Amino acid sequence: MTVWCCRCSLGSHFRNYCSSEPEGHFLNSLVQYFGDNLGTNVKTMPLLEETTLPVDPPLTLPMVVIGNGPSGICLSYMLSGYRPYLSPEAEHPNLILHNKLKEASHLSLVDQDLEYFAEGLEGRSSNPVAVLFDTLLHPDADFGFNYPSVLHWKLEPHHYIPHIVLGKGPPGGAWHSMEGSMLTISFGDWMELPGYTFKDWASNKRRNIKCDRVLPEEIASYYKHYVKVMGLQKNFRENTYITSVSRLYREQDPEDESQVTKDALPQHLLLEEQGGQTTPVKRNWEVRGYQRAADGSHVPFCLFAENVALATGTFDAPGRLKIEGEDSPVVLHSISEFAATINKGILRGKTDPVLIIGGGLSAADAVLCAYNNSIPVVHVFRRRVTDPSLIFKQLPKKTYPEYHKVYHMMCTQTVTTDYNLHSAYTSFPEHRVLSFQPDMKCVLQSASGLKKILRFSVAVVLIGSDPNLCFLKDQGHGIGHKANEPITCKGNPIEIDPYTYECTKEPNLFALGPLVGDNFVRFLKGGALGITQCLAAKMKKRHQLLAERDGVP
Repeated sequence: MTVWCCRCSLGSHFRNYCSSEPEGHFLNSLVQYFGDNLGTNVKTMPLLEETTLPVDPPLTLPMVVIGNGPSGICLSYMLSGYRPYLSPEAEHPNLILHNKLKEASHLSLVDQDLEYFAEGLEGRSSNPVAVLFDTLLHPDADFGFNYPSVLHWKLEPHHYIPHIVLGKGPPGGAWHSMEGSMLTISFGDWMELPGYTFKDWASNKRRNIKCDRVLPEEIASYYKHYVKVMGLQKNFRENTYITSVSRLYREQDPEDESQVTKDALPQHLLLEEQGGQTTPVKRNWEVRGYQRAADGSHVPFCLFAENVALATGTFDAPGRLKIEGEDSPVVLHSISEFAATINKGILRGKTDPVLIIGGGLSAADAVLCAYNNSIPVVHVFRRRVTDPSLIFKQLPKKTYPEYHKVYHMMCTQTVTTDYNLHSAYTSFPEHRVLSFQPDMKCVLQSASGLKKILRFSVAVVLIGSDPNLCFLKDQGHGIGHKANEPITCKGNPIEIDPYTYECTKEPNLFALGPLVGDNFVRFLKGGALGITQCLAAKMKKRHQLLAERDGVP
């Protein structure tokens, strides 16, 4: 089967990938090239088959970003040349940090020592750059203050780093598929991205934002519009599905480029024309996948990258209990499925309760959904109601009254010692489900080991979600903090350098957002700053090496 790869021989067809075309038709040109050169067979071609790569030097992108949610959008914004500076009139409430920032206020944060700024700061992220960037964008937000950002942004086109952002749907990622009836957990301004406020978007759209918390559909629309307003469309490609990301070369010292000469390049280091300059680039990664066409056909593609950034989030696969009977059609794994079941009237007149499993906000949303439709609920979760790590204990009552209503029921309407149920809602703290039986029964077990069989009408399992990293070797099991275990946002995030966000176990592979434990939008922006600084430093070093080789002072 004929296989296409982006090669230097096609450079004239695509023009130059770092040109400033209004729409940047890079991947669209791939599709056109497939249609023009491979004929109609491509329309029936499934996933790209394995084959021997051509020996001609491929055209290599400095960065391929996988995932077009807020993590990927923010990274594209900064890679496009937008730089944060300390505002001249700004006064940060942390005087020590403010004095540090003033020492070199003429430089952008990208060109300064982030570790120096982050020293001594504390926040709700374990990643120091995330805490730093959040306190600059939202000073003292966790103390209830609404201070303005101390940063202002400048577009510096000469700092543009060529990249492409690949996503399954429109920019905004999983926000386009979230349930629209519930308010977001974060305030609207905490969900916004740099350079364009959520309030500005709302006023331009003539949206009447009634409270600080907003609907997921509004956030999704904001992210999609953000890409357009900030001029990032040329970097984004929708309807793309990644099937493999594989390393082409593995080096003992990936940064040792001091021996670069035009006549003796290592196999992985190539000279390519970028923006009118000859630049040594590394062909580190091969990214394969397909783009879904309007008629549903798959158009395969193959890209080469020096660096890859994982920005997929963790919304891909609902968490599963992995117990007997979980594949039953009456066991659901999302609020949308549960809401559809209610809307179809399937639960109307049922006397057995709905079984909701999970102790987080998604489970609370399901409880509210059932409660508001007069459907009795049995709520099972593993933790004690007094556990300080429960999310409800971290939410102000005034701002989140609906969640505190659920938490109050969790505490006061617990199952009795003789297992009598309350009429509308009964909680089972410190319990887990052992199995689902074919006769609409489930087996519960308490922390003490006591087992109980209950009848239910529908079960809803809402215990979080996991990322889908099937395109990586061993599904990425080797890059987490815990070796050879699946990546999860809480239990086993990807292990990264805390300041560059480069994977400690895979050079030239970066990760940000929920994949590294930053589940809130306000913290994922730090990942974009760390990655941009790292790439900018690498490119600066490489150009210096090239200048020294050519004898340029």
